[in-house]
Amino acid sequence: MNQEGIWLSILDYANVKKTSISTIRRAIKSGHVKCREENGKYMIWTKEITVQKEELSLKLENEFLKKRNRELDEEVNDLKMLLQVYESNLQTKQLPPLPEIEL
Repeated sequence: MNQEGIWLSILDYANVKKTSISTIRRAIKSGHVKCREENGKYMIWTKEITVQKEELSLKLENEFLKKRNRELDEEVNDLKMLLQVYESNLQTKQLPPLPEIEL
């Protein structure tokens, strides 16, 4: 029997299977998937023939980049709004204090 495969978190497994996290949690509780608990988090066993490692890494990277892109879009929108506030206050010579920015 081929034992090659990988352990995935619930979120990663749900992304690969294109299903919801709650569905995966129900499958764990009912014993339909092979899993283990690691530092309080469930890891699910997936055979390599089901999920190609390269395809999985690309999907995970894609999800990460989508999330990061949303975060950066929000940050850009916040900065645009702040710039508008400063420009409008510049005309009235009343500048609000600069916010603290973590570098």
